[in-house]
Amino acid sequence: MISVTVFQKDGQFTGFLCQGHAGYAEEGYDIVCSAVSALTLNTVNSLEAFTEDGMKVEQKEDGGYLKLELTGEISGEADLLMRSLILGLQTIEESCGSRFLTVEIEPWQESMGD
Repeated sequence: MISVTVFQKDGQFTGFLCQGHAGYAEEGYDIVCSAVSALTLNTVNSLEAFTEDGMKVEQKEDGGYLKLELTGEISGEADLLMRSLILGLQTIEESCGSRFLTVEIEPWQESMGD
């Protein structure tokens, strides 16, 4: 199962932690894993390309782990991109079930899910 925790502070989304594998189908054929990967990676790339917001990104080589932390003040563009990510992830969760993907929103903490 893929677990995505989105962090929030003072009404703004400050980052996310995505970890695990969906187990929906064999590797290479897992549409849930592919969809979540596309959404999360596109969000990171879009934040970098379309905003001036600072961020820290951590990804593990073996896959199944991506962490993003927005640093400093969060722009309206970054807020919109984060909300779009959440909408997409929640839609997948509703369509495919929480057996394959769970999305939770939690208060921001210094540890950011470590």
